[in-house]
Amino acid sequence: MFERRRFILAVCSVLLLGLLGCAGTKQRESTGEYFDDTAITTRVNAAILKEPSLKFFQIEVETFKGRVLLSGFVDTKEQVATAGRVAAGCKGVKTVVNHLVVK
Repeated sequence: MFERRRFILAVCSVLLLGLLGCAGTKQRESTGEYFDDTAITTRVNAAILKEPSLKFFQIEVETFKGRVLLSGFVDTKEQVATAGRVAAGCKGVKTVVNHLVVK
């Protein structure tokens, strides 16, 4: 009986440590946040691709905890504004940091 309790305690400890290892911090995403951010990045990339005035391969999109960072080089100031507006309109985006530069 004692061995069985010890085994159950060990299994519960391993499961608890596994769950705590998936928790996020300010500098690190949790597993769920990682998948959410991947989905947001995909949505923003798709929206940029659909926007005829933007060149998809000029814009890099990164997401961390719902905060979207746009970087790269575009041709006009209007494209900078359009990319920011398109990104902000995507589901799940909390804020947009637009670091696009006009070349």
